[in-house]
Amino acid sequence: MVRDPLPVPPARVLEIGCGPHGGFVPRLRRSGYEVVGVDPEAPDETDYRRSVFEQVDLEGRFDAVVASTSLHHVADPAEVIGRAASILAAGGTVVVIEWAADDFDEPTARWCFDRLGPDEDAGWLHHRRDEWVASGQPWDAYCRDWLEREHLHDASALLGLLDQSFSRHHLSRGAYFFPDLAEATEEDELVAIEAGQIRATRVDYVGRLR
Repeated sequence: MVRDPLPVPPARVLEIGCGPHGGFVPRLRRSGYEVVGVDPEAPDETDYRRSVFEQVDLEGRFDAVVASTSLHHVADPAEVIGRAASILAAGGTVVVIEWAADDFDEPTARWCFDRLGPDEDAGWLHHRRDEWVASGQPWDAYCRDWLEREHLHDASALLGLLDQSFSRHHLSRGAYFFPDLAEATEEDELVAIEAGQIRATRVDYVGRLR
């Protein structure tokens, strides 16, 4: 998803929210790209900038920007998406992988919770399950409160902002939860989506600078 829409190497690529492990930067570098990863917790290495994207100093323009499950966490998505557009060269590409938080309904949550690993390997889905049970709230009320508390942005709002700056070239939905599940593969999740048991909450977007 990330590699195929990119211009050919040695194009300049910037990754927003590469995380402490470096995100896609190492693989893109090995593929011949000139790449920079930006994250407050980025590795302390040459190809990275330890900063929030809104404040990072960057030289020159980039041919592509990649953001994988990072935009729903930012303080002001309009500011971040606007700056992403401003650093792109003419005709530049944006590749976004996101999570449709508002589609995390109760059937989808229960399907995930039934496929979690042991509590000693607890991840974010374990915490959502335990908080929900402790809250005594219906799932919809609990999930809405959690999203508001964490200031998480829904994919529909992010897509609207992306479409203001970019010409949409690709949009699709897919499996999102399987990496955090012990008893389900990507294929299992896709089958459940196709059967209408759960919602497809992964959003893949590719745009070109207007």
